[in-house]
Amino acid sequence: MTDATVTLDEPIVRGEQKISTLGLRRPKSGELRGLSMIDLVQLKVDAVHELLPRITVPPLIMAEVHDLSPADMFKLSTEIAGFFLPKESAASPNA
Repeated sequence: MTDATVTLDEPIVRGEQKISTLGLRRPKSGELRGLSMIDLVQLKVDAVHELLPRITVPPLIMAEVHDLSPADMFKLSTEIAGFFLPKESAASPNA
């Protein structure tokens, strides 16, 4: 199950396979171990790099995460930051 889908500007090549979309699962508290939620919300690259292999569908390896384009990294990071908004904030037009 995924909570968000991101279409990559630059697909990931894994052998014969091209991955052009990634699913993101909303992280559970165990997947956030060792990470700062503030760093994730501030889109800090090191924190996002650490989290992505834990929540991507299909799962990425760290080398693939390090090879993401800046545009794709930004798209994924903003989706991750959105996971930390309370549901009522995300639904409110005045938030």
